[in-house]
Amino acid sequence: MTLAPALVDVGHALEEATGVGRYLLVFALAMIPAIEPFVVIPVAIGLGFDPAATGVAAFAGSATAVGAIVIAHERLTAWWTRRRGGGDLDSSDRYGRARRLWKRYGIVGLSFAGPILAGIHLTALLAVVVGENTRLTVGWLAVGLAVWTVVLVGGSTAGISLLGLR
Repeated sequence: MTLAPALVDVGHALEEATGVGRYLLVFALAMIPAIEPFVVIPVAIGLGFDPAATGVAAFAGSATAVGAIVIAHERLTAWWTRRRGGGDLDSSDRYGRARRLWKRYGIVGLSFAGPILAGIHLTALLAVVVGENTRLTVGWLAVGLAVWTVVLVGGSTAGISLLGLR
């Protein structure tokens, strides 16, 4: 799917929603990997949604998706470890390379650069796979997501104002 049809589809869906359902839809759309806050926030603000409510709903949706990824990873890892009899999961060469990259840039760099480069969902998956402390990982991902949400809301609001659309 190219970007233009995605924007049209998101915009059409948001236009048809009313009341609180609009922000529930922003919440739900922010959880979808192809859409994420990077699409839903500018579209919703461009349609006249309240910027603060849009930002909160999009952040909550993305944070929920990150939480689901973390929980799923923990459960799958525990299952796999039990299945293999507690064997070492760190034996592959790829894992070693990922670990070296992680040590070089860390969770802080990943949490701020990842969402814009690869999307929050892929970033969350990478972070939990190579990260050691789940709470620290989730915390930094939430901070990075919050910063990007504020930047997107501010940039979208400023862009709409500069264009004279509101």
